[in-house]
This record gives sequence, C-alpha cells and structure tokens, in this order.
Amino acid sequence: MRTIGSFLFGAFLFGWTAILCVAYLPLLLVPRLAFIGAVRLWIRSVLGALRLFCRLDHEFRGLERLPQGPFIIAAKHQSAWDTFIFSLLVPDPCFILKRELTWIPLFGVYLIKHGMIAVDRKAGAKALKKMLKDADRALARGSTLVIFPEGTRVAPGDSKPYQPGVAALYGSAGVPVVPVALNSGLYWGRRQFLKKPGRIVLEVLEPILPGQDRKAFQTQLKERLETATQRLIAEAKG
Repeated sequence: MRTIGSFLFGAFLFGWTAILCVAYLPLLLVPRLAFIGAVRLWIRSVLGALRLFCRLDHEFRGLERLPQGPFIIAAKHQSAWDTFIFSLLVPDPCFILKRELTWIPLFGVYLIKHGMIAVDRKAGAKALKKMLKDADRALARGSTLVIFPEGTRVAPGDSKPYQPGVAALYGSAGVPVVPVALNSGLYWGRRQFLKKPGRIVLEVLEPILPGQDRKAFQTQLKERLETATQRLIAEAKG
C-alpha cells in the first residue's frame, strides 16, 4: 500500500504542478501578493494529496511564539515538505535559496515572481552582501524571511555546520530570529520515493531577539534547533 500511495502522490505532484505551471502563466501579470495566494492553493492541494494517498498529515506547535512585525525563520531542513509548509505559517514567506533553482523552466520564473532571494553560492562575499541587501528589501515590504541554516537537507539525527549567512542576516536585519524544529525527514526522506504514514511535527521555538554577538547567536541557534529536533525525532520513534 505504501508503494501504491507513494506512486499516486508522485504522479499527482508532478502532473498537477506541470498543469499549474502553464495555467498560472497569466498570474505573472497580477500583483505579487495575489500570485502568492494562488501558490498557497497549490500547496494546500499538494498537502491534501499527501494526506489522501500516503496518510501523512502534519501538526503545528508553538505558533503563538511567532512575533508581531518583521522576523526571520531559521528552520531545520530534512525534506521537500519543508519547502511547502511555511506558506501556511506566514502570509508572505521569502525563502533564501540557491540560484540554480531559478533556472528551472517556468518554475524558476514563478520563484522570481514570488520574490524569493536567490544566492550564487560560488560568489563568496559578493553573494553575501547582495543577499543582505535583498533581505532588507524583503523585510521592508512585509515578507518573512525563511532560511535553512545548514544550507541543505540533512537526514534526521544528523547535523551539518551552520552556514554564516544566518548569522550575517541576524546581525544586519536587527529583527528576531525564530528557530523552527521539525521531524519531516522521518516520513519523507531526501531522494526517497516511499512516504511513511504518520504525522510530521513542526515546532516554533522561542525567538532569539536582536542584539547578541553573532557567534553567540549562532551557538544558541544551533543548540536550540538541534535539541528540539532530536526531541521531536525521539517522540516520533517512541
């Protein structure tokens, strides 16, 4: 049953996404926030298919900790699921992502229309400087920045070095950073065809207020995220 459900979900995801990539072309002419509303409908349909075909649902915890005003989300990244879900947490998410994703035919155009921040990871300090400027503009227009501090998907139970971009954002933007822990990789793993039934848990942790030294911030962020993520993984396995 898992194999059949995962196949049906995959067929829906790629087929429905291809259809909407064409159907949404006229939306490139509408205001950005109206376009984001249409994207949210696509995301809800994908999550509904995941629930229907794979019996995989989700649970949010700690939403009351999301601050008023501009802030940055710094989240663990274990699964493709993580790239969908933040559109349901905040009205205008702005992901910091690798530039290569904007090269995907049609889909990349939609990422640009959405207002995502694309980073050329080979450009070093120049890319970091541009990212900070783009982040300031995104926060000023009312977006919530979303960054995965490790820079890539990491298997449950593992950890990779936190990239300097999140600390640079913290020091430059002067807004709270909200750590977000999750256990999505237990159910929808990286490059894994089979999806496991269950309930993904995403937990919003206490915000880290601006004003700390960057190194102290990075240490605190990693400690909070890794501790909470391991707790969610243990809870699911228990």
